[in-house]
Amino acid sequence: MLRYKLPPGYSHPMTDVIGTLESADPITVRGNDGRVVTVSADQVIALKVLAARPIRVGDIRNLEIAAAAGSPGTEQARIDGWLLRIGHSPHDMDSALPLGEPGGSASRTPETLAAIRSWFADRGRPTTLMLPDRLGIAPPTWISGGEGIIFAADLDNVAPTPPQFTTTIDDAHAGDSLTRVATGTIGSADTMILASARAAVSDAPDGRRWAGLLDLAVADAHRRHGIGTLICTDLLGWSRIQGATHAYLAVPEDNTAAVATARSLGFVEHHRYRYATAPVGA
Repeated sequence: MLRYKLPPGYSHPMTDVIGTLESADPITVRGNDGRVVTVSADQVIALKVLAARPIRVGDIRNLEIAAAAGSPGTEQARIDGWLLRIGHSPHDMDSALPLGEPGGSASRTPETLAAIRSWFADRGRPTTLMLPDRLGIAPPTWISGGEGIIFAADLDNVAPTPPQFTTTIDDAHAGDSLTRVATGTIGSADTMILASARAAVSDAPDGRRWAGLLDLAVADAHRRHGIGTLICTDLLGWSRIQGATHAYLAVPEDNTAAVATARSLGFVEHHRYRYATAPVGA
């Protein structure tokens, strides 16, 4: 929080802005409403760190429910509070997610885990659990690995919708009334696709409408030139038109470029997730 003096002529001698400190010299704060305030040191009355709003278990579950609706896969099932999904090919999005039952958490009994493994085995897929923070932990003897970060943002705090999209956005097959999906590309299939990504807009149980940025890919020769940021900004603009109020982006922890892109867009870490696979022969 920055409290600073206003010049003569204002109705109040001082005002506050709450946001992110972007520079200490000169003192620059990007407010939660997106405006940027730069003041000289002699204008500063107070500058202090505010604790971020704590992320509750319900917040994590609500976001994960919206994200699951945005990436439904080709087949789904529910077993004792677990959402099971498979995609077009192995490892596409094959996972079991512990969303829980109304008023309770997902079961971790041996019988439930055996039923989950059987469901994936019947489809010729390995069993992988996707375990968000505080929603689930790896069962004993299962092999943990592959941590990722779910970044989130209030769309009021990220770049505004551009007056004209640079990205070619195809939402002709936008999905049902509950989930709308668009594919964005920069470049041309006739020459070169510089970048591609998808946006999926879906609702959470708490009423928030989330936009997920998915499958972001930038051609190797064109990375670190702002193209990833550009396509994401355009897809977030499209998502606003669909009524989205918040956005999320899943990034592998070790993908430093994607983490940097998320932060540059105004996203902050919401929670983390990790995978667990069943031991061979168990």
